[in-house]
Amino acid sequence: MEKHEIQIDTPFIRLDQMLKFCGLAETGGHAKEIVEEGVCKVNGAICIQRGKKLFPGDTLQVDDILIEVTGFED
Repeated sequence: MEKHEIQIDTPFIRLDQMLKFCGLAETGGHAKEIVEEGVCKVNGAICIQRGKKLFPGDTLQVDDILIEVTGFED
């Protein structure tokens, strides 16, 4: 499994925004399709809410790619 840490500088990021931010989706429409297919797991559970808020410490898995959300460090 491929693992990545993605740092955000806001309190949270929405699932569809994260898919675009980390390069797993090319557009918002593409992100919506990915989420609706049911292939996104947030903290190990399948998530079909594209507006789901991801906070530092959360994980996002799409197929064999695991993203760990980290917060802004001063």
